[in-house]
Amino acid sequence: MEPFLKRNIITGYRAYLMMEMGLAPNTREAYWQDLEKYLGFLGREHLDPLAVSLDDVHRFASALADVGIAPRSVARILSGVRAFYRYLVIDGYIDTDPTRLLQSPAIGRRVPTVLTPDEVRRLFEAIDPAEREAVRNRALLTMLYGCGLRVGEVCALRLSDLHFVEGYVRIAGKGDKERLVPLARHVADALHAWLADREAIDIRPGENDMVFLSFRRGRRLSRFMVFVVVKRLAEAAGIQKTISPHTFRHTFATHLLEGGANLRAIQAMLGHEDIATTQVYTHLDLRALRTEVEEHFPRNIGPHATLPPDTPDGGAQDGGRD
Repeated sequence: MEPFLKRNIITGYRAYLMMEMGLAPNTREAYWQDLEKYLGFLGREHLDPLAVSLDDVHRFASALADVGIAPRSVARILSGVRAFYRYLVIDGYIDTDPTRLLQSPAIGRRVPTVLTPDEVRRLFEAIDPAEREAVRNRALLTMLYGCGLRVGEVCALRLSDLHFVEGYVRIAGKGDKERLVPLARHVADALHAWLADREAIDIRPGENDMVFLSFRRGRRLSRFMVFVVVKRLAEAAGIQKTISPHTFRHTFATHLLEGGANLRAIQAMLGHEDIATTQVYTHLDLRALRTEVEEHFPRNIGPHATLPPDTPDGGAQDGGRD
């Protein structure tokens, strides 16, 4: 490929990721790094990216697997390759997308770590009221757990996003897609308590509208600082699971589902485009139901369990109908 053409394609592809796909900066950078892996492979194989076949892309996927890259990571990289060829077709560089029949490696959907209600209680109880950050940290955890926000969404939260009278918070999620999340009374109470404490902070210019701030720096909290807060509280609470701020988002969704919430409502509050992404929480709910059956169904308790008296084997005399 001619250097001038390559520069034009790269510039156009970056613009495509931002404007057409609406990806967040971190996601755009990940797509670009994955494309560099692909272009590096094509260069070593002396292949023109505008003239590859499906077999060439399959060989690239096999090369990734051969060096030990996990199937989930291979699938992510191939997603970036597909996006690249969609762009090339849209902008007229090629007529046919060689990845249109490309299949990603089969991967199982990971079941996320979820806290039990008791573990959530212990985490909140681990907040030391004598610490200067106690009220802030309580509000922070309350937002993570009570609204199911991503850590980046919490860090970017602004005072102007809070609508206490109407009872919701406005969230700019992935790809700047906006959603409205209800503010439960306990969440609003925790926020009001923090906003009163927040007035004592010497806030840096440009940070006045940010909700969660560092006492020491007067700036918005970083993702890393939120992670540190969660990690320290988990240690203090004796939580054995490996958790992160995102664990509260999974817990929010799972506890809603277990409480009878509609899956579509959970999807809207989480900001998932595809209902399939939200359906992972149904697996967690089924796992909880399976545990209930194993622990409480008579035939699972032990060899001397009491069976219903209707028939000798415990079955009802109804001809087998249910």
